[in-house]
Amino acid sequence: MEAGDDTEEPPLPLALTRFQVSEEFGFLLPDPLTELPAPYGPWMDIAHELPQLIRSHQLRSRVHQMPQLSTQHLRGREELHLAHLVLSCITSGYVWQEGEECTVQVLPRNLAVPYWEVSQALGLQPILSHADFVLANWRRKDPRGNLDTIIALPGGESLRGFVLVTLLVEKAAVPGIKAIVGALRAILQCDEETLLRALQELAGAIEAMGEALRRMHDYVDPQVFYTVIRIFLSGWKDNPAMPHGLVYEGVSREPMAYSGGSAAQSSVLHAFDELLGIRHREDSTAFLYRMRDYMPPRHRAFVEEVQRAVSLRQYVLSSGDARLRAAFNRCVSALTDFRSYHITIVTKYITIAAAKAKAGRAEPSARAGPAGGKPPSALEEKGTGGSHIFSFLKSIRDTTREGMISA
Repeated sequence: MEAGDDTEEPPLPLALTRFQVSEEFGFLLPDPLTELPAPYGPWMDIAHELPQLIRSHQLRSRVHQMPQLSTQHLRGREELHLAHLVLSCITSGYVWQEGEECTVQVLPRNLAVPYWEVSQALGLQPILSHADFVLANWRRKDPRGNLDTIIALPGGESLRGFVLVTLLVEKAAVPGIKAIVGALRAILQCDEETLLRALQELAGAIEAMGEALRRMHDYVDPQVFYTVIRIFLSGWKDNPAMPHGLVYEGVSREPMAYSGGSAAQSSVLHAFDELLGIRHREDSTAFLYRMRDYMPPRHRAFVEEVQRAVSLRQYVLSSGDARLRAAFNRCVSALTDFRSYHITIVTKYITIAAAKAKAGRAEPSARAGPAGGKPPSALEEKGTGGSHIFSFLKSIRDTTREGMISA
């Protein structure tokens, strides 16, 4: 098993390929594989049936019958990423098949050992994260460019919509990622015209991300998201439903705790914050830094490289150029607006949906969680990553706004 030998380029400042960042797809995995080699058929067979196996309460028994497969036949980053996606989704389904009421304490050896090995090879955590469910979970459905997920969990079209809209937000960010590189190079070269264009491109990308996020309303039903989908994105850290974590049999005798999937695991906003010099409050920063542990290592390294780079904010301040200041502030304003709209989305898809589920006003088809029982409640006030969601989101929105340069 190997992640593949990537040919290193000369260490130019922030050359994207050094960080496994694509000129076309940004942090998304370009053209992910959709099938693993033949020896891994037992994994793929289960993965392709996950929604039905979970609904019929048969996934756990199928996993128990699954052969113990060696990971030594996996070759290259793409195969490893697909294996990680598949094993992440199987694990999430295994843990949450019966909802919050009947969680498991042990992940069986035949799943836990290969999952751990693949995670170690990629430098990822052994849990379903943004790097799996969004960045590596897409395929072209037809020649016209329509997209679909590779692996699904319960939630039907709303699940598909949630993944693909989030993917479109990542795709909209690509010009902004490239603008980071352009802006930092322009500063080093004291090229204010190029820097101005880079800031305009960055602002446009952030605004496009907001437009992409608005499509969530068209494709994702709030009650299906809250009562069916959300639990599968939950982790076993800071989660009352699994207070002791999960034992990965054959890996560790002690339970381990990992955070669930979260938008805070996306490298995009971390990189934009670092470029713009946004400084969040101590508790928010601690959570965001913990979420970096769930990024692919090269992506995390990109964010850290931007963090260490020359200060854009100081350059704009010292330049005294009103055009640069206005362009910088447009970026900060766009990022503030994006975070405000994220709060609107969370209000609709978690707070209001939770209230309806609690009152029993959900549609009959969406009323129950995975076990057909009561809707999940353990994370009513928290995000799937474990943060106190509204205080966190409002705090980072407010500190983003404070990053504006006054006239």
